[in-house]
Amino acid sequence: MKLTGNTILITGGTSGIGQALAEQFHQRGNTVIIAGRRQAELDRITAAHPGMQGIQVDLTDAEAINAFAARIRNEFPALNALVNNAGIMVAEDHVNGSDAMAIAERTIQTNITSVLQLTASLLPSLMKQPAATLMATTSGLAFVPRAQYPSYCGSKAFLHSWLQSLRQQLRGTSVQVLELAPPYVQTELTGAHQATDPHAMPLADYIAEVMQLLAVPEPPNGEVLVERVKLLRDAERKGEYEKVFGFLNAD
Repeated sequence: MKLTGNTILITGGTSGIGQALAEQFHQRGNTVIIAGRRQAELDRITAAHPGMQGIQVDLTDAEAINAFAARIRNEFPALNALVNNAGIMVAEDHVNGSDAMAIAERTIQTNITSVLQLTASLLPSLMKQPAATLMATTSGLAFVPRAQYPSYCGSKAFLHSWLQSLRQQLRGTSVQVLELAPPYVQTELTGAHQATDPHAMPLADYIAEVMQLLAVPEPPNGEVLVERVKLLRDAERKGEYEKVFGFLNAD
């Protein structure tokens, strides 16, 4: 992926990995559009980074996604990079919890359905560009799940498989398909505690390593993997799946 001269849309751009990526690309002179649910956060971030654009969208609303995609096509015809980063991670208790199904449905809509819908709406525009990138954020937990978060882990495993198929289908086009699979990073994905958890990878360190990996023209298998996530990514291949699964789910 080229790191300059792009028009990039990043969903989930008001916090965590999405915001950090947006800031890095903006610093490199790209036209960056961030999307998120909270208008106040969009305003705060774009005010701090003149030239960055912020557009509010509710990714649980199919009609809102269609309207949002139409706006992007109309206002940013040079769009050549889509980063599907928005996602939620909520614990589900299928033994004692009464809201497990509601959480699962919300997770699937946010983490899977909205990604497919937005991609389908914008892919024709990306394919018109001489060089374009489609990237989605999955997780190391796509490869070895934490049982506390079944729908989240399942949604990321789905995206991993979907990206593989999409990469094959688009191999003869101008669109590069990338998978960003983070390890446990200091963000607020599961709550404020995660942002300061010493066991999590510092966000700045993660983003710095990611930007180095994105500079490689063709990441192996289209996967953007920092060193810290390879324990999960390679667990099955190395015959260590049960060991790593047991470690993740020791509690």
